[in-house]
Amino acid sequence: MDDHGYLYDLLRELGLSDFAAETGEFLLVRPFKIVLILVVAIVVARMAARAVRRFLRTAHARSPLRATSQRAQQRAATLGDVLAGLARTVIYAVAGLVVLDELGLNLAPLLAGAGIAGIAVGFGAQSLVKDFLSGFFILVEDQYGVGDVVDVGATGTVEEITMRVTRLRSVDGTVWFVPNGEIRQVGNTSMEWSRAVIDVLVPYDTDIPKVTAAIAEEANRLADDEQWRDEVLEPPEVWGVQAMSSEGITIRMVIKTQPRQQYAVAREMRTRISTRLRQEGVRGPGQMVMVSAGPLDQGAPPPPPPDESG
Repeated sequence: MDDHGYLYDLLRELGLSDFAAETGEFLLVRPFKIVLILVVAIVVARMAARAVRRFLRTAHARSPLRATSQRAQQRAATLGDVLAGLARTVIYAVAGLVVLDELGLNLAPLLAGAGIAGIAVGFGAQSLVKDFLSGFFILVEDQYGVGDVVDVGATGTVEEITMRVTRLRSVDGTVWFVPNGEIRQVGNTSMEWSRAVIDVLVPYDTDIPKVTAAIAEEANRLADDEQWRDEVLEPPEVWGVQAMSSEGITIRMVIKTQPRQQYAVAREMRTRISTRLRQEGVRGPGQMVMVSAGPLDQGAPPPPPPDESG
């Protein structure tokens, strides 16, 4: 079947042989088609990437919860880059196959071999695919973001999220790399707002209403302090007696704070409560007061047993 084009017929009319005409068509037409395919692929890939990013920005803007999140733009940008990269990869792969077809290669064995190799790789890389899918949904559902303090089996501050792995840094500086597919549950202490929980342990002989009032007063002072005012979202609450143990009575208070600020607020609050209770003369738990009726003579013999003769 003759599949030659106009240029081949023109070259034949000019007196060139069949081989020369085919060669001329190959050298002149095929490069032009290949360049055109690559240009179209680049343009389509850029348009697809831009469309994906625009769609994600629009979707986040329409969701009130996502729009108010402090990391909404960062999450949308990260997810947009991932999906845009995936779209470009697919478009370039299709363009590459079309170019190979233009070069005269038989794609049937290549596609068959690629399919078999894909199945083999798929069986061997199930965990990798699982990690990528889990990472995708972590980003889409905004389970956590960079800077959040989370518990995913390991506890720490999120430093980086990729489609495959989440990088955490614990308080002691240890860096944990957690595969996304291994994450079964997420505890996020930094989403939207945080809460500082302060437990104050006092002895049983303490005047509880007096201590509670002192704690509440110090908490309100902290909330009104110019240095801490922006970190406290709501008036502090003293919940009262939380527990009773052999060590003493535990009084609990809570402060609603900005995300990731609960630890600094709790440290400052403990310092102020400790100073205030010391000023009020409240003893700490475990402090014992020795009471003696007189001097103790170490050399004196023990007292005689009582006379039971009647």
